[in-house]
Amino acid sequence: MDRQRFILINDHVRNNALAALMKAPEGYSVTVAPKSRSLDQNAFFHSICGDLAKSNHRFFGRPRRADEWKVLLVSGHAKATNDAGEVIPGLEGEMVAIRESTARMSVGRAASLLEYSIAYCATHGIELIDTRRQGYLDRSAA
Repeated sequence: MDRQRFILINDHVRNNALAALMKAPEGYSVTVAPKSRSLDQNAFFHSICGDLAKSNHRFFGRPRRADEWKVLLVSGHAKATNDAGEVIPGLEGEMVAIRESTARMSVGRAASLLEYSIAYCATHGIELIDTRRQGYLDRSAA
């Protein structure tokens, strides 16, 4: 049996999922979870991080790379929405931020992160040039 994935959009699909479950060999696993963030949301967010990096906007005394902006935006969003992670000592005594994974975010949570990120940029006068060029802002309310 090949791997199968079902998006539960109606009773027909739900019945197909049940049939696949009943035919699944012993040892297979089943997960039922909310839909996670879309690839489009992921690309939109990474575009914003890239624009922030290209802007040379300084945070904590220096410009940051796109991957650093990703960590900062996810952390700031978590704090702003009362879902902050932890900062703990790492394996070598360094401080490590334990935060939520963007890959595991729901569609709604990812939309909230996008709104937070756009608001951060607007508040700090960051132009989202590539984000706009790629058409993301044309499809959003921002």
